[in-house]
Amino acid sequence: MRWFASATLYLGVLQLCSGWDYEGHRLINQMALALLPTNFPGWVREDAARERIAFLGGEMDRWRNTPHYSLRHMNHPDHYLDLEDLVPLEVTASQLSPFRYEFVDLITRKRLQYPDRFPSIVATNDLERTRHLPGFLPWKIAEDFARLKSAFSYLKAYEERGTPDQISNARANILYLMGVAGHAAGDAAQPLHTTRRYNGWVGDNPNGYTTNRTFHAWIDGGYLRKVGVDLEDLRPQTRPAQVLRSVPNGPEDDAIFRHACQFIVEQFQRMEPLYAMEKLGELSGEPPSGLKGKPILVEQLARASTLLSDLWLTAYEQAPPDRYLQSQLTPKPAPKAP
Repeated sequence: MRWFASATLYLGVLQLCSGWDYEGHRLINQMALALLPTNFPGWVREDAARERIAFLGGEMDRWRNTPHYSLRHMNHPDHYLDLEDLVPLEVTASQLSPFRYEFVDLITRKRLQYPDRFPSIVATNDLERTRHLPGFLPWKIAEDFARLKSAFSYLKAYEERGTPDQISNARANILYLMGVAGHAAGDAAQPLHTTRRYNGWVGDNPNGYTTNRTFHAWIDGGYLRKVGVDLEDLRPQTRPAQVLRSVPNGPEDDAIFRHACQFIVEQFQRMEPLYAMEKLGELSGEPPSGLKGKPILVEQLARASTLLSDLWLTAYEQAPPDRYLQSQLTPKPAPKAP
């Protein structure tokens, strides 16, 4: 999700590229809900809760309506990780620190040590102060997971010893965290969120791929709206949610971060095939050949849904009791004997 200039569509006005448009993120959250097992808390399936989670799939994009650069500075890099930009940092995705600010420290040190490796940045073209950042998407996924796990922990404490209002508020927090977490999971499945070639091919281009600055917007939503996509399209490409058994349950755990990094690397492998399909006219939306892109993009939406549902279920299953909060709450009185 980057700023891009599109003279064709927007007369040169800066616009944002979305991970998927709102419809796509909404579908991802809805499908992820459908993949949860019956032993997941039933209140998330109530109509109002389902709608809340679906609506919040677009929340991270809505934060870009503000003129405040401090929010853009925080939010913008959480939508992507440009894997090519790790090369001058001399690190691979599998070697990244799970701690966001250790990665920032690495970027700073390498830019000071090897300034010739990095393009110069004009400050007036970088009001958000993010152009030097490869992105923070896997950190965002891991942090969202940790927040949701924490919320399930304190909900358990309130359910044991809390008031109805406390339980209601804790559940509302969980719905919010589930919904917002869906956005980053969805972005991770968008191949154009794994690359500096996010909006038209840049650099050497021996295969003659499109350099059109509307390519990202077309993949995000224009194509999907033209060909039509719904939950029934996604369902055959998914499976029921699974607890990520490879994720140990402990405070020092960085396995969710590793899982997110590996997922992003896998989607990066699907980036150049998208450009090849566009070159062949398979992403035009016009039958017959222009419809060949639909199964590919539906598969990516389904991948996001499965990832998200697994993260939700794992956070719920692995949430430990909040012993401190339990100690601060007044035990519920025992029911009176009849």
